[in-house]
Amino acid sequence: MSAYFNSISPNLDVTHPDVCQFVNNYLHYVAVIKGHSLQTAYNYYIDLKEFFGYAAVLHHLCSFDEMSQFNQTILDLDFIKSITSQDIYEFLFMLQQKKNCKASTRNRKLSALRGFFHYMTLTVNLLKNDPTSSVSNAKKAQVLPKFLSEEESIQLLSNIQSDFYERDFCIITLFLNCGMRLQELVRINLSDIRDATILLHGKGNKERNAYLTPACVDALTHYLRVRQTMTNIPASDQDALFVSKRTGRRLSPRRVQQIVEASLQMAGLSGKGYSTHKLRHTAATLMYRSGEVDVLELKELLGHANVSTTQIYTHVDTTQLHHAVNASPLSQVKYMEPPKTDILNTNDPINIDEPDLE
Repeated sequence: MSAYFNSISPNLDVTHPDVCQFVNNYLHYVAVIKGHSLQTAYNYYIDLKEFFGYAAVLHHLCSFDEMSQFNQTILDLDFIKSITSQDIYEFLFMLQQKKNCKASTRNRKLSALRGFFHYMTLTVNLLKNDPTSSVSNAKKAQVLPKFLSEEESIQLLSNIQSDFYERDFCIITLFLNCGMRLQELVRINLSDIRDATILLHGKGNKERNAYLTPACVDALTHYLRVRQTMTNIPASDQDALFVSKRTGRRLSPRRVQQIVEASLQMAGLSGKGYSTHKLRHTAATLMYRSGEVDVLELKELLGHANVSTTQIYTHVDTTQLHHAVNASPLSQVKYMEPPKTDILNTNDPINIDEPDLE
């Protein structure tokens, strides 16, 4: 079966002919038992294939140049048992030195290895020791999320130019108000809209409600009025919220990215590192800056699994820090003219033999 699948045209068979059976068994476990998305399972496949290819190099089964063509199907349980923590450190070091992978990328690949060896050790009991148990994550540089200011957000909404204006205005309005992820937006169905909420289908098949602001309701009303007149929507996509004007099919994640990129360019905001995901950061930052949302409420609104992920937005809001500094009673004491008295001339020589006066 094909080794490639994606979220648009998924191949439900997650078996890959170029990795060992134990990796394939784990990928089935991830997709079927753990309930992760096919895209997540595919990402694990890529990371595990890369690791075991390099492990074959470390164990002298092939050269580094032959790594990508090495037949990993010959790797047996004895080989997997021979993997040590040092092998994993060597792999992470290679990623840093030869591939210039950032700490976040190395940590993501380490997470895939942890999942596999945890499965082999505790789920199917084929290993006695987990070589990842003593391997720590690389320290990541603290990077604050990039976001649009309130003025830039209005500038973006004011400069949307499209042959399907109502749809594209609605998409960007939902991003900026609800803070939803790209995949969550493209998965929205008409049946998910209930009163003033939208049921979002997020990571790990988790569901949450996005609460619609008056701006969202207004944008949806204008878009749905036009969508109801479309006659080219196929039966399979009748329930899809956002559809193509040309084909009537559900919009793909890449098409939504193109819509956002084009709108940013029209608004004069391209080249600043803004993207679809940055609109999610914008919604989160502006909500937190309002002072009406605390970090726990923001965690639920964004669908984060851990509050530690949400806390990065508390570092973005410098407004509160500014108010805190200005709260000092000395913050309003302005420059004073020097007192009109005799002042020691600092250029006069000082007698160093003269003792200090008590």
